Amino acid sequence: MRQFLQQIIGGNSVRSYLVVLATIVLAFIVKRFISKYLARIIYRLFSKKGKVYHREAFISLILPPLELFLFLFIAFTAFDALNFPKEFDFRIYKVTFYEAIDSLTNASLIIVFIWLCLRVIDFIAIILADKALASKEAGDRQILLFFKDFLKVLLVLAGVLMVLKFSFHRDVSGLLTGLSLVGAAVAFATKESIENLIASFIIFFDKPFRVGDFVKVQSFSGTVEKIGLRSTKIRSAGKTLLTIPNKQMVDSVVDNVTLTTQRMAELRMELGLTTTSQQIQDLLNAIRAYLQQNSQVASCMVNLVDAGKKAHIISALYYVKMPQEYSDFLLLCEGVNLFGIQKVQELGIDLAAANTEVHVKNISDNAS
Repeated sequence: MRQFLQQIIGGNSVRSYLVVLATIVLAFIVKRFISKYLARIIYRLFSKKGKVYHREAFISLILPPLELFLFLFIAFTAFDALNFPKEFDFRIYKVTFYEAIDSLTNASLIIVFIWLCLRVIDFIAIILADKALASKEAGDRQILLFFKDFLKVLLVLAGVLMVLKFSFHRDVSGLLTGLSLVGAAVAFATKESIENLIASFIIFFDKPFRVGDFVKVQSFSGTVEKIGLRSTKIRSAGKTLLTIPNKQMVDSVVDNVTLTTQRMAELRMELGLTTTSQQIQDLLNAIRAYLQQNSQVASCMVNLVDAGKKAHIISALYYVKMPQEYSDFLLLCEGVNLFGIQKVQELGIDLAAANTEVHVKNISDNAS
């Protein structure tokens, strides 16, 4: 038995072959248990302290590539302990068989490792997707999908370069230079699109507005319906759909009306010069009492702001509580305006526009 184990076959003893075979079989048996243990350790790096968040989803995603990577790593390490048989020392198209096996080994490990990293990205995307779903932002989910695919493309590209570098021993510096030149040319040709794309990232992270907010930007105003990778779609008060590039949304001053704590409105009335001080005081008191009794009005200032040569001007400046739909705000302003007109009529006050008088004088009669 000892002579059989010490028998040399292909430059290695039978004992060595059996040890390698036993190592591979043992690795195949225990790979799932070790992989689950390592997966739990990796999971702790992503989970918050004291919280179990998508644990089963993480293990189901990461377990297949982790098992394969662990098994291949142990198997290749075990085979590396053997002496390469001289019988297989031949060339295949200027490459020795040993070099070809070594390149395939490195390539398979790199590919499985990239697969493992892709599964980690999928798990991170699941966590971020839940947060985006909780925020009910369609734009957030769209940006998330873009980032997920973008990172995967970069990871696959890095994997290809690693295979070329460590498996086929190619110099990738020239390839990287060529890719950078091509990238620069593409970036220059699509300058505006890239600027809008970067602006969409700024909107995604800074969140100056969300879907459903009523905003004013430059001469446009309306409700945000969609935040895309290139543009933002706004539904105007006239029910037209405005498409504004994201770069313009970032560079311009955006007034987010939805986020205002109070909305200001004003009732301004010009009274005729024949109006008495008592009538003005009664009108001010009536408007002030009406605004103070309205539960939607946070505060108000009702004053006689000017007593000029052409009219007495009163101003009722009031602030409406938010949040409130813009249509409801208009109805409230309409009620205040109608109340003001009603009180003017009840008090017998003439407005300045109604006080116009035309005096006709016959100059020829006076001259005679």
